[in-house]
Amino acid sequence: MFVFDSSTLILIAKIELLDLFLTEIGMEAAIPKAVENECCGGKKTLDSLIIRKALDESRIKAKIVRNRKLVAKLEEDFSMGRGESEAIALAIEERALLVGIDDKDGMNACRLSGVPFTTAIGILVRSRQKGLIGRSDALIKLSALARYGWYKDAILEDARLRMEEQP
Repeated sequence: MFVFDSSTLILIAKIELLDLFLTEIGMEAAIPKAVENECCGGKKTLDSLIIRKALDESRIKAKIVRNRKLVAKLEEDFSMGRGESEAIALAIEERALLVGIDDKDGMNACRLSGVPFTTAIGILVRSRQKGLIGRSDALIKLSALARYGWYKDAILEDARLRMEEQP
């Protein structure tokens, strides 16, 4: 199972990579209810509509996190919001293979909890490495991530170089 946090889900929807990713991932994709609310609750932006469509088509499943104590502990210990805390708690409960998270505190929580994670840039780079998208399209999407995300220049440059290496 792949569990999304709001930030990563919104970012890959904004750069129009979500549909391709869900088609190619080869495992169930899920989000906790808090992430569903953050991404789709009352919003009518293009990214929220793309995410809602994936939920409606059951390409992403919204799940309820059972361990509320773990959610509260993650929120408190790492100063995270509800969506990040629920995403990590859901990943632990479901023994997810990977969490998509772009929040620095969330990544630290994953590291300390032993939960494997990736970011929107990681998903983009991997999509390019697997030949799912071409070089020019990948670089356009990276430029969009630079506008929408909060990435350091070094991270963006590293991703650009890794994607340009691919034939």
